[in-house]
Amino acid sequence: MNFFYKKIKKNYRKLVILQHEKIVNMDNFVVSTRKYRPITFDSVVGQKAITSTLQNAIRTNTLAQAFLFCGPRGVGKTTCARIMAKTINCMNPTADMEARDECESCRSFNNSNSFNIYELDAASNNSVEDIRNLVDQVRIPPQVGRYKVYIIDEVHMLSSSAFNAFLKTLEEPPAYAKFILATTEKHKIIPTILSRCQIFDFKRITVDDISKHLQNVALKEGVTAEEEALNIVAQKADGALRDALSIFDQMVSFSGKNITYKDVITNLNVLDYEYYFRMVDYILNKDNNSILLLLNNVVENGFDIQYFIQGLASHLRNLLLGKDEKLIDLMEVSRQLKVRYSEQAQKCSQYFLLKSLDLANQCDLNFRNSNNKRLHLEICLMKMCYVEGQQTMVNRQQAPQPQPQPQPQVQTQARPQMQQQIPTPVQQPTANSQQPMANSQQPTANVQQPTANSQQPTANVQQPTVVRGRLGRPGTISITAEEPKKEEVVEEVWNNAFTQEQLTVAWNSFVEKYQNASPVFVAGIKNAEPTMTSPSIVTFKIDNVLVVKDQNNMYALHEHLKNALHNNQFTLKEVVVERPKEAVLYTDKQKFEKMAGDNPNVAAIKETLGLHLDI
Repeated sequence: MNFFYKKIKKNYRKLVILQHEKIVNMDNFVVSTRKYRPITFDSVVGQKAITSTLQNAIRTNTLAQAFLFCGPRGVGKTTCARIMAKTINCMNPTADMEARDECESCRSFNNSNSFNIYELDAASNNSVEDIRNLVDQVRIPPQVGRYKVYIIDEVHMLSSSAFNAFLKTLEEPPAYAKFILATTEKHKIIPTILSRCQIFDFKRITVDDISKHLQNVALKEGVTAEEEALNIVAQKADGALRDALSIFDQMVSFSGKNITYKDVITNLNVLDYEYYFRMVDYILNKDNNSILLLLNNVVENGFDIQYFIQGLASHLRNLLLGKDEKLIDLMEVSRQLKVRYSEQAQKCSQYFLLKSLDLANQCDLNFRNSNNKRLHLEICLMKMCYVEGQQTMVNRQQAPQPQPQPQPQVQTQARPQMQQQIPTPVQQPTANSQQPMANSQQPTANVQQPTANSQQPTANVQQPTVVRGRLGRPGTISITAEEPKKEEVVEEVWNNAFTQEQLTVAWNSFVEKYQNASPVFVAGIKNAEPTMTSPSIVTFKIDNVLVVKDQNNMYALHEHLKNALHNNQFTLKEVVVERPKEAVLYTDKQKFEKMAGDNPNVAAIKETLGLHLDI
């Protein structure tokens, strides 16, 4: 029994050890954002200008007392602050001002037990007491190393009182104290703090830099990833390297050691580029049915149609860049996609791309206000189909029309200075009429005798129609030429004389006719007392100037009077009369005095009965 007991106990111990090792191995997993966090200036991604400036400041010993690192999330602000704090305390830095990780200060920093570097999260320590404790610690010089570095993250979360308590120490700290403030919202920091710091603005990391960094991480992790897949991850990160590494870990969990483009767009719910390439092909072919079916496929797959129109606008922009080899590098896509964009761009005219890009932008701007959003997008896509036809019409209208050839029998000469035709001399029925050339050689002698038979062919030449924009320049978007101006219709003159009584009757008839249609306007002119001040002016009195600002009703009144009086040669002129101000009674005494003034018996009753006002 003892033998079996010992054997069971031994096997149980092995099982417990194996289970513990399994748990430890699971707990030892470190996310890529921490595992591949830069530890030197050279390993910082996309911030070469800032890291070079900091290295030069360390090399020349020209470090400021306070620094402010600001910029979007995940671009390396806190990382650069830690690297700088470690480097300035290194006992033996390299020639490039990088820490060697050999001295006691570097080792303690790597083990997270350095007494010279303090990190304060201002989001949770934003009170005055927290800042006072920090100020008290500043008075103690460093025991190891040359500087005591205080890194305050999310410094914009400090309260106003905490900022004020921090001002004096930040401006005149001890020589061994350095402050590095990090924030994503620089505009929330008070100006007195900004004026005491050297400010470094971190930029968003480009898609190309993030993609290259992810390729290095994938190589170290033994993960096979397609270039286009990593490019999509970089675009999704929106300039934040930390977000890109988090998405990379997510994709490794989803796809394992082989990350493909299809897996990325499926997991991240990203629209495939193929949708946009196919949509542009359908638009160029004016295939309306295929456009609607493709859009319906996008909706059925659960994508937001506003996201689709934004992606289509980006696609059109890339096509516009693809028409010029000098601009291809501005595309934030892989090399294979750049080739495809260049190929499709050759099928599109620049006018089509610019006009379609404008339509997509207008659709996106008006998308939120549209009641039927899908129909709004479909109309936009239908308009894109006929952009090429609009360009053809515009070019045809802007093309110069052929000049008509002058008739050979008419010989005219034009003076460049006057730019007018000289009338052709008329042959007189004389004996010299058989010699027209003799008379034609002296045109000035016959200039003063033009006749009705003189012909001026250039006066009837029809000029070509040119589409003009709002400022008079040739238009490029209008698809129709300006219509020829219609001849102005000359109004028949009515000049019958009318009396004041006829004017009053016509005015009252208008009031009765429009009593129900425009009650407010009629109330303003009902007692206007129209008067003939002259044969061409009719004045009327109003007490509210808003009456004459009702243009529609004023026009209707004028037309009614014209027809009723059979006279259209007069104008209406208003005379504003101030309304008499009525006294407002507020107190009981004022009300009683008003009543007594209207009826003296009220005052007599008061005196007879011996009444008193309760004032």
